[in-house]
Amino acid sequence: MAAAASGQCHDVLVIGAGPAGAAAAYWLAEAGHDVVMVEKKTFPRDKTCGDGLTPRAVKQLQDMGLGHRLDDFHRHEGLRVLAHGLTLELPWPEHPVYPSHGYVIRRCHLDQIVAERAVKSGAVLRQGVEGLRPLTREGLVVGAEVHDKESGATEVLNARYMVIADGANSRFGRALGITRNRDYPQGMAIRTYYESPLHDDPWIESALDVRDRNGNSLPGYGWVFPVGNGTINVGIGLLSTFRDYKSINTTHLMNEWARTLPEHWQIDPDKPTAAPTGGRLPMAGSVNPKAGPTWVAVGDAAGSVNPFNGEGIDYAYETGRLAAELLDESIRTGDALPLSRYPAVLDEEYRVYYQVASAFAEVIGRPRLMRELTRIGMRSETIMRWVLRIMANLMRDDTLGPPEAIYKVAAGLVSLFPGPVE
Repeated sequence: MAAAASGQCHDVLVIGAGPAGAAAAYWLAEAGHDVVMVEKKTFPRDKTCGDGLTPRAVKQLQDMGLGHRLDDFHRHEGLRVLAHGLTLELPWPEHPVYPSHGYVIRRCHLDQIVAERAVKSGAVLRQGVEGLRPLTREGLVVGAEVHDKESGATEVLNARYMVIADGANSRFGRALGITRNRDYPQGMAIRTYYESPLHDDPWIESALDVRDRNGNSLPGYGWVFPVGNGTINVGIGLLSTFRDYKSINTTHLMNEWARTLPEHWQIDPDKPTAAPTGGRLPMAGSVNPKAGPTWVAVGDAAGSVNPFNGEGIDYAYETGRLAAELLDESIRTGDALPLSRYPAVLDEEYRVYYQVASAFAEVIGRPRLMRELTRIGMRSETIMRWVLRIMANLMRDDTLGPPEAIYKVAAGLVSLFPGPVE
């Protein structure tokens, strides 16, 4: 049966209403454009995630007028790091742009809040509607065929431009020829929730030296993020730079990590409040092309995940905003040329940082070397504070402190061996 076509042609059609898609829709709607988001699930819906928001993500949410909504959720002051029997508590650094705190907010709440903010600004949200395939005319993407799960109807939505924001697997993006460059690292993680009396602890926690019940070293790093609602988010992740990455059983990793969790969390490892879920994450801008003449990819669909620590939400908000700014210019001028700058804008914003992070990912993939480096680092709170600033991408432009100096040296080194350019 042929898809029904709507006579209306929207300014922008956004495929996916997660962090990146909703951010793009918000900024476009704020600029006065006709924006439609389609989201294949219905809010509230959950996503596999650590649920932690860093200062970069908080800044973007505040800029969208959502600062007051964040206060309803659990605020954290920094990162507690555990390794080799030592513990360091590292507050988020003071910064002239970003706040010195973060939050832990379950995605079932966070994504709905941001999507609703976009709607309040004028965007249209169609839930339970899946983007099936892009439609082209004379080589240009001019809309999409979508399926309404409730009615069973398939229809055509026409748009001058499209934002691809359907996540790490991005079936819609693959239909446009987007592929992951396998020279870049890929992440893999699994998480669940447990009840804990420390559900409102002021620190998110990361374990850099994870071992099983027999004391054998496990690949990757573990995390515990207190949610503030009686539960904690517990997960473990690793990178494809680990030699035996493809053979790792993430369910086994999760079981061992839960059973060796630091005692202060007081969990029952046999009683998670939800089934563990996991997934793979393309990192370091590894997905290309990121744009065509009438479309852009944002967030996880563009591989916008930090290889240092698996962060993706902050970069989802940021890439959605950057894409919206260029789309706004293209719509106002009637010229698609501004949109063609999108890959260069991302390159300018993130490339060197991603290259430094990718180089570090090679170290993470060598457990013996990583153990020795963490053993040295854990003996100096000053060094670990510097590391936190670099890993969370919180360097300062107004001063050249040790973290900025270290980063500049690392950036200079990786520039001698640039990654693939597409």
